[in-house]
Amino acid sequence: MLMLSRTAAALYWLGRYLERADFIARLVEATIRLDALSTRPAGEAAWQSALAVTYTDEAFAATGLDINQQNVARFLTLDDSHPGSIVRCLDMARNNARAVRTALTREAWTAINRAWLLFQNRQTTGGATATLNLLEQVKGETRGFEGAIHRMMRNEATLLIQLGAAVERADNTARLVDVKYHLLLPADEEVGGVVDRDQWNTILQTVSAVNAYRWLYNDGLQPANVIDLLISRAELPRSLAACIEEVVALLNALAKRTGLQGEADRMARARMARLQKTKTHDVIVSGLHEHLEAFVSENALLDGAIARQFRFI
Repeated sequence: MLMLSRTAAALYWLGRYLERADFIARLVEATIRLDALSTRPAGEAAWQSALAVTYTDEAFAATGLDINQQNVARFLTLDDSHPGSIVRCLDMARNNARAVRTALTREAWTAINRAWLLFQNRQTTGGATATLNLLEQVKGETRGFEGAIHRMMRNEATLLIQLGAAVERADNTARLVDVKYHLLLPADEEVGGVVDRDQWNTILQTVSAVNAYRWLYNDGLQPANVIDLLISRAELPRSLAACIEEVVALLNALAKRTGLQGEADRMARARMARLQKTKTHDVIVSGLHEHLEAFVSENALLDGAIARQFRFI
């Protein structure tokens, strides 16, 4: 059964916006922890990287504020003047959820609404501890929504929400790795030094991969292994490989239910076939930054193909 195009679009973007809110919460949390390291505080460089990952560096520069924990944390959580803040993502997610309220269970709607209510009439995130508590609440509600979706009837609605989340998750991981590898390490710091290791550990924390890394690799924290984990290891749900496989599976399931199959399916399958032939070492040697830039661009093209295929536009 085909649903209205505006309903399909609302479900897909509900998935994207909630996944984005969760990612920003994880990113700000990890950056606070990195900045608080007593041995080598990361300071401005860490917060600059958080802005770069979320593509909000230009918007923040326009505010004229100094780059520090208080200003950037508030900008990425409470500032609704730009699309890269948690509050803006939750607002857009809630608007889309209201448009498809009958497609959601009470548990799914409640999780979205509770996350949104966390930010109502809130003017400041407070200090580091208060901010971390707020971010933990956001993550709790987004996890609650994800759990509610997995317990909903397996139909077009749940598949579209999950498709939006998978596309968003892939984009976030690619940008996170790219900023770390290409931009983050200060010019006067040693590759493999304390700051470098702390930053790679922060990347693992952001994608909840610290334990996964320890399970899969036995030679300590090595940047090449972190890159391999986040690109090629489908065991990690937030890796590019896992997201790519999930997109293909979800598009296949949607095709069976709706009969809509075409450009997006071909792009997704071709992307998965290329990744299966790609070795992380070769990517690093030939140019990781270029590889990830190309992935982000291709992900945007896939997003457009999905919109056309399911008639969002």
